[in-house]
Amino acid sequence: MRTAIFPGTFNPYTRGHQSIVERGLKLFDRIVIAVGYNEHKAEASAGASAQAIVDEIAALYADDDRVEVSLYKGLTVDFAREVGACCILRGVRSTIDFEYEKTLADVNRRLSGIETVLLYTLPELACVSGTMVRELAHNGVDVTEYLARRD
Repeated sequence: MRTAIFPGTFNPYTRGHQSIVERGLKLFDRIVIAVGYNEHKAEASAGASAQAIVDEIAALYADDDRVEVSLYKGLTVDFAREVGACCILRGVRSTIDFEYEKTLADVNRRLSGIETVLLYTLPELACVSGTMVRELAHNGVDVTEYLARRD
């Protein structure tokens, strides 16, 4: 069974994230959505606890046994090894994201031998980021169209 982890803080879990998981399931048998908690990053816990995020995402995939959702702390590669992942799955919206993800992929491969698979965000979702959604919501804008949902 080919397992990938899809790590992030997912605050909030957007339609862009959901799209990466749906498309990733065409490449992998199992995806573990790894909700990272870093007590040194203020934005990692802004607005919602990490466990609440895990619970919300898990509810979206309750009927799909190919998707698991877990909370983790520490290095992503250590968690990947813990769940038997062969790859780290990441989404890329722009060239800025690509440069950042390439650096992370190089470090992760060097530390563990685990490869990173990048999927480009669908064009219609490229503007969606957790930061943008949080900012809009903070200013009273209805962000429902940007949030993941059960279809």
